[in-house]
Parts: sequence; structure tokens; C-alpha cells
Amino acid sequence: MNWITNYVRPTINSLFSRREVPENLWTKCDECGTMLFHRELSENLYVCNSCGHHMNITPRERFAGLFDGEIFAEVEVPQPVADPLHFRDQKKYPDRMKAAQKTTGEKEAMLVAEGDMGRTPIVAAAQDFSFMGGSMGMYVGNAIVAAAERAVELGRPLILFSAAGGARMQEGILSLMQMPRTTVAVEMLKEAGLPYIVVLTHPTTGGVTASYAMLGDVHIAEPNALICFAGPRVIEQTIREKLPEGFQRAEYLLDHGMLDRVTPRTEMRDELITITRMLLGQPPAVRGDLPPPEDEPKADAPDPKDSAA
Repeated sequence: MNWITNYVRPTINSLFSRREVPENLWTKCDECGTMLFHRELSENLYVCNSCGHHMNITPRERFAGLFDGEIFAEVEVPQPVADPLHFRDQKKYPDRMKAAQKTTGEKEAMLVAEGDMGRTPIVAAAQDFSFMGGSMGMYVGNAIVAAAERAVELGRPLILFSAAGGARMQEGILSLMQMPRTTVAVEMLKEAGLPYIVVLTHPTTGGVTASYAMLGDVHIAEPNALICFAGPRVIEQTIREKLPEGFQRAEYLLDHGMLDRVTPRTEMRDELITITRMLLGQPPAVRGDLPPPEDEPKADAPDPKDSAA
């Protein structure tokens, strides 16, 4: 037995060898290929520090950066009938739902919450594109109706973050029926005189764009978000013409009057606070985490007789 070969050398190699780095500590930017440290990326709301590319973000992560102190309460959404059409393609619809729920940890493709944003009470709803492409099914329709009803009940504005590939084909006509349902829900807000603000994120397409995503009082989009009914490839194949550069992207739609603002995610909260308070006729928000200092009571003036004594 060679003591140096079998013991000393392996010991030295173990001390000076490179330690393996866990894969979940780094994320590669899809746009520029930069490796981003997970904690820094999370603190920057999943916006690439190198090129400014906006990555997909879950509703809970979005709400954590939206509400004061990352505190919000979920609004209950009525559960629709599961698999009403008994749809099956390569998999059964319930199996696809279970897989999406296991992957995302969420019940469905939309989350509704209420809380304070810049000390302004609001109701918010956000779609999760990682849940079956954020597709609009009966649950999403129920969620928007529940959000609108809760906003009207509390007298609060509704802010909706859209991210969807369109209607959910597994629910067929029942999915398409959510377009008029959500339109009626938006009309409830307008009749109550409450602001309805839509933030369009990448991508917002199909029946979602043709209904509640384009019915807001104010439309804001994240940079380079794809916003359309039919995708660019489908349009090119239909008209057999080359489309303009950046066609159907947020900046193109802003230039052509379809949007009001294009705002980076890192500036979105401040933008929403300003717009919401303006629509509500409230004064500008006070900056900072602490409430504004109250006027301290003035100390009683000393009695001249006491001074003379």
C-alpha cells in the first residue's frame, strides 16, 4: 500500500479542488446570455442588470414588490366545474391541471389579492404565464369577476397584470364566454367610478387582448412585451408580407397610440402609485417606509414668575 498515493494525495486534492456551485444560484439571461446571481436578480424583480431584459415573474413575486411591506391578503375565487367538456388530447385535461399545479404551486392561472400600495388600498389581479401559458379559462373569468366585485365592495381601484397565450382550448366555448363576462365586470368598475388600470406584460395575446386587457382606463406595458391578438408569424403567413421591425411590441404600440406608457418593472410600483392616486383625486404619496411625522406638541412656555423666583 502506497501511503502517499492512497492517502496524502487524495487529501490534498480534496482541500484544493473546486467546490461545486449549486445550479439554482445562477440564472442565465435569455436575451444576452449573462449569468446572473439569483439573489441579485430577485432583488431587481427579475430584470437583467446587463441588458434590461424582463423575465417572466410569478404573481406572488410581483405582488411582493407591489404591496407595502410585501403584505397582501388573497381574495377567494369561486372554483368552477373541473373538466366540463371531458377534453383529452395527448393527456387528459385533469392530468394537465395537476402537472401545472405541481410545477407552479398554484391552484390556477390567476391570483387575486388586496392590500396597500404606497398607503393606497387597492385590489390587484395577476396572471401566471407558467401555469398553462396563463390561458384564460373559467377560473380566470371567475377571478376577474371576484376582483371587480371586491373592488366595488371596498371602493378600491383594480390593477390587473395580464400575461396570457389566449383562451384555454380544453374548455372550448366556455373559455370564450369569459370575454363578455370579464367585460361586464370591468363595466361594474366604471359604473362605480373606480379606476381600472391594466399592466400588459410579455406576452399578452389572443382573447385576453380582445377583452379585459384592453379595456382599462390606463394601459401600461413592460418593455418589449408582445401584445397582440394574432401573432406576427400568423399575420405574415396570412398577408405574405414582411412586418415592420418590432411589430406588436410594446414600444411599437406606444408609438401608434395603443398604450399610454411603457414602464420598466423596477419603476412600475412608483408609476402605479402616482397614477392611482391621481385618478382617485388624492395628494401625491409620501415617500419612505415610515408614516409622515406628526406635528410634535409645543412645550408650554415657562411662567415669568417662575423665572423671577
